Amino acid sequence: MTNGGPNRRYLSEINVVPLVDVVLVLLVIFMVTAPLLYRGLDIDLPRTSTNTIAPEERVVLTVTKQREIFLDKDAVSMEHLASALEPLKIRAPQVSLYLRADRQVPYGVVVAVMDTVKRVGIERLGMVTEPVSETEPK
Repeated sequence: MTNGGPNRRYLSEINVVPLVDVVLVLLVIFMVTAPLLYRGLDIDLPRTSTNTIAPEERVVLTVTKQREIFLDKDAVSMEHLASALEPLKIRAPQVSLYLRADRQVPYGVVVAVMDTVKRVGIERLGMVTEPVSETEPK
C-alpha cells in the first residue's frame, strides 16, 4: 500500500498564518510594555503654552510636593544637593539640568534649589512644564 499515488502533489509553500499570529502577539506585548520602561516620579507640573526644550540626554532634578529632592531617581537632601551636583559638573562642564517642581511647592524652595545649582556652576538650567490644553483656562 503506497501513501499517495502518482498524481499526488506536495505542498511546498510556507504557512505564514502562525508567523503573523506570533508577530502580532509580540507587537501587542511591546506596545503594552514600552510606556512602562521609564516611569518617573508623579508630580503635578505647571502648564505653559510654549515648549523650548529639545530632546537630548539630560539630568533631571525633581522637587516633589513634599519638598523631597531627587537627582534623576536618587533622593538628595537640600544640604547635600551641592555635593551631589559637583561631580556632575566636573564630568560634563556643559551639562544641562532640567528642574521639575510640583506646582504646589513654595516658590522659595524652588528658588533655593535653583540658587544651589547656579552656585555649583551649572549654567544651563531649564524648567520643565506641561503644555496648556485647549480646555484649561490660561
